[in-house]
Amino acid sequence: MRPVTSTGYRSFMGAPVGNQFAHKARIWTDAIKRALEHRSKGDQIKALDDLAEKLLQQCDIGDMVALKELGDRLEGKPMQVILGSGENGEVVVKWLGS
Repeated sequence: MRPVTSTGYRSFMGAPVGNQFAHKARIWTDAIKRALEHRSKGDQIKALDDLAEKLLQQCDIGDMVALKELGDRLEGKPMQVILGSGENGEVVVKWLGS
């Protein structure tokens, strides 16, 4: 019998398939949900609304971190442009050593 990952799939070489760190993200998400539920006596939506209001209050006073977070949430994070050191901005790879 072949071993399987938490997703139930393995590649043809036996290596796990899929994001092996996703379960860690869920642990953090679950902890946040529990804290929200505890804070608002079981009403997570109310707790999230309260936190969103606090974010907007920080934006009102010019908090740049809050403004960046609001922009990222509403419009998505801007794409990062990577320019290489080549003639036309291409990435140049140099091998070091022998």
